[in-house]
This record gives sequence, C-alpha cells and structure tokens, in this order.
Amino acid sequence: MQAQSNPTLVGTAGGTFLSIVPNILSEDVVKTVILATVGAIVSFTISLLLKCLTKKHGK
Repeated sequence: MQAQSNPTLVGTAGGTFLSIVPNILSEDVVKTVILATVGAIVSFTISLLLKCLTKKHGK
C-alpha cells in the first residue's frame, strides 16, 4: 500500500508549524527541559524506593 501526499494537509501542517516556532521562547524550552529532568529523577527515585520497600516487606 502506497501513501499518497495530500498537498492541503502538508501545507496546513507546515504553516501551523512555522507559525508556532517563532512564538516558542528559549526560556520556555529551558524550563521544560529542567522540569522534565527533575520529573524523571523523582520518578526513578520513587520507583527504586518502592522496589526496596516491597522487597523488605515481602521477606
């Protein structure tokens, strides 16, 4: 099965993307990266803590 290109869809998606890009501030990107990193670290730490607690509780 071969996908066909729809020029209207591609043009709309491209125009939407190009209109959003100038509105993204670098501070927002940095803030998002920092929040994502903190969230990942907290999630990983809680997972390890719960794993240790379930091992101790299971014995």
